[in-house]
Parts: sequence; C-alpha cells; structure tokens
Amino acid sequence: MRKITVVAAVIEWDGKILCMQRGETNHDYTAYHWEFPGGKIEPGETPQQALHRELIEEMELEVEVGEHITTINHTYPDFEITLMFYHCTPCNATEGEMPAFTRLEHNDHKWLVPSALHTLNWCPADFPLIDLLARKY
Repeated sequence: MRKITVVAAVIEWDGKILCMQRGETNHDYTAYHWEFPGGKIEPGETPQQALHRELIEEMELEVEVGEHITTINHTYPDFEITLMFYHCTPCNATEGEMPAFTRLEHNDHKWLVPSALHTLNWCPADFPLIDLLARKY
C-alpha cells in the first residue's frame, strides 16, 4: 500500500480557522470534502519549509509557520497518510480584515470558529484534529 507524508496548516485569524474544500478527486472519500491546506514534503525540505512553499503555490498566501499541533496517521482504502499539522499565521493580514489569498486548487473556503468545524464534511483523516481543536478552544 502506498504511503505518503503531508503537512497541513491550521491557519488562524481573528478567532477563526481557515477550511478549504477539495475539488473532484479520484477518490469518493476525499472528493469535495473539506481539509486544511498543505501538501507533500519535497526531498531536502523540512516540514515547515514544505508547508510554507505549498501555501504559496496553492493559495498565494505567505504564512509564519508556528508550532507543531499534532501528527495523525490514517489508512484510506488506497493509501496510508501521515498528516503533520502546524499552527500558521498569515503574514499579509491587517487587523479587522480576513487575510487575502487566491484559491488556485480548491473549490471553496470558509473561516469558522473552532466550535463550528464539525459542521463541514471533512476528509476522514482530519476528524481527529477537528476533535482536538474543538477541545482546545
């Protein structure tokens, strides 16, 4: 079974967390589901460097990558995934306004308070983080 390791950003601003909706995929269990933005680590990159690069490539969003929140291992029918989640803060945001970015790879986005995260149809691998964030805030 194929194994992949990815990094993902919990981008927080003004008490809300950025949620991104995937588009069509080859897998019913992730197509049009919600996720935290991020991607694969390239050879020679640290997880933090990979996350910084991925957010610029996917969203044209520069962030400060902060503390590691948790790592989750999940097995899907076709592959195993290790997700490393980091708290991130947008660099281009101004007080009173949500950070600007461009959705280059996602269908939609929402900024939600942590207690409302469970209202979205998340990718199954993200469920443990949703529970953790709901308890933390």
